[in-house]
Amino acid sequence: MTAGSRAGLLALALGFVLVVGTANAGGYRFGVSDQAFYIPAIEMAAGTATFPRDTAVFAPQMRFWIGDEVLGTVAALTGVPLDRLFAILYLISTVGLGLAVVALARSLGCGPWTIALALVLLTLRHRIARTGANSLEGYFHPRMLAFACGVAATAMAIRLRWVQAALWTVLAALIHSSTAIWFAGALVVAAWWPHRMTTGGRRLGVAAGVAAVMAWLAAALWLPRMDQAWLDVLGDRDYLFSLDWPLYAWLTNLAYPLLLIVIFRSRVRAGVARPGEAAAIAGLVALVAGFLTTLPLTELPTAFVVQLQANRVFWLLDVVVLVYLAWWLTDAIGARRPALARAVFATIVVAAVARGAFVLHETARPLARIAMAGDRAWLDAMAWLGEQPDDWHVLADPGHAWKYGVSLRVAARRDTPLELGKDPAMAMYDRDLAGRVAERQALLADFDALASVDQIRTVDDRLDLDAFIDRSDRQFDLPVLYRNAGFVVYDLR
Repeated sequence: MTAGSRAGLLALALGFVLVVGTANAGGYRFGVSDQAFYIPAIEMAAGTATFPRDTAVFAPQMRFWIGDEVLGTVAALTGVPLDRLFAILYLISTVGLGLAVVALARSLGCGPWTIALALVLLTLRHRIARTGANSLEGYFHPRMLAFACGVAATAMAIRLRWVQAALWTVLAALIHSSTAIWFAGALVVAAWWPHRMTTGGRRLGVAAGVAAVMAWLAAALWLPRMDQAWLDVLGDRDYLFSLDWPLYAWLTNLAYPLLLIVIFRSRVRAGVARPGEAAAIAGLVALVAGFLTTLPLTELPTAFVVQLQANRVFWLLDVVVLVYLAWWLTDAIGARRPALARAVFATIVVAAVARGAFVLHETARPLARIAMAGDRAWLDAMAWLGEQPDDWHVLADPGHAWKYGVSLRVAARRDTPLELGKDPAMAMYDRDLAGRVAERQALLADFDALASVDQIRTVDDRLDLDAFIDRSDRQFDLPVLYRNAGFVVYDLR
């Protein structure tokens, strides 16, 4: 096969990943889910939005993330509208993840059929059990781009190219630091592993172990803890506390390191293990051990450890297991039963395509929508609000993001008292923010019960509002600023 033919097949495979992976993730969308944080944060960094009141909501999580300044600078310098910039970044992150998986598979010495199967398996979007992470997202998420960089770093580690591995990890940290930290941890252990039996390596291992124990004790004794009022704000986000996992989640996630070890040993027996492979596997298994040590600290609960969300280390293991399974299904089984291997390959391809088509059909979404998704009347009202003064404080149904498709902060770039889809999650990063969210949850607990002007004015007195948006099927004796078929904006000034 010529170099041009190989490049053409690779382009075809990456196109398959992009199209079928996007379909399995429910189609590409803009302005949804975690973007209720990322879009405002990037717009503040770019200078295109201010959020004078809600900066307090975003600031705690922004402390843990430097990507807002990086992506905000890109947005400011290029002048590309954020919906188009995010579509470009989604394309880069999805294709980049595909290329990283190719690099990982090649670093393991996998052939073209194994690489092809690994890419097909990559399209089967799934949730990493009870961790709050998904293998793919149907929208641009900075952690997906950082994850692609981290997979590339792992590939370089297996090739014993430590400088390149470190550079990819640094790039991941610039994009999404909390994702990069786990790749960095695995990389450090992998770099140490070949030297573990030397005198210097043993001393370094002992020193690192003592430092880890001291850090654990310091965290247990002195780091701030979450009180019950703070925990209550987090609501049903039980993925933060792994000791509450059901049995299936423990079995699923602990199967990852077992599969890594079993298939690695199979590769050693077959004589195909690569020079840096054992070190990389040791780094990943060490992450699982590190996760287990955080369990008591999470249950205390130590705030910083809860915020780290250490259970997401299983996401890293997931992608390596994916490539290992592809090798096992093609090379290990295929060498003995090639007809079975071909049938398995074809079945998985059909399953990936069929599942993607089914997801798009069930969600009634297009494969890709560059413009903001959501209820049309809601978006029209948001466009009008976006033309009003930057410091407007707008009362809306706290559940508006999931009811109408997009957050008011994202669509109108204006402050709003409470967004239940995101505010409780961001409250994880700050006790004062948790108190603010709890107060507003109590004040707006039954939004639909706000049926009189006096009730609206009582809320206004507490929150210093400028406007109030509600469904057009409810009427209030207040000055109307804007009306369409679905919504009315009232003047509270």
